[in-house]
Amino acid sequence: MVMKPVPVRCPACEAPLAVKVLFCPSCGTEVHGRFQLNEFALLSKDHLDFLRLFVKARGNLKEVERILGVSYPTVRARLDALLKALGYEAAEEGEDRLEVLEALRRGEISVGEAVARLKEGRS
Repeated sequence: MVMKPVPVRCPACEAPLAVKVLFCPSCGTEVHGRFQLNEFALLSKDHLDFLRLFVKARGNLKEVERILGVSYPTVRARLDALLKALGYEAAEEGEDRLEVLEALRRGEISVGEAVARLKEGRS
């Protein structure tokens, strides 16, 4: 029997669903109660696919960029969207710092300009 992903929204009203029964396919045991889905179970398929790839790439955004064939800012945007979906807001200061360092790595800005931008970010 093919198992489908757990639905997380009510098909009638779109409200979040809760888990009421758990079933063991091996022995047939059923556990009844009110269970909350974890934050990963509530992710969209796109977010979950990105998370799997991110973990497979061991958190290396450049590797994710290479595998997806998209730009680094696109990968960062997808990661930020995933963090937001999980309820974690991306740290604004950390984003700016990373962007400056990436621009420096790509040779788009000089070391002096990078230092100046990083100092601006602290104030």
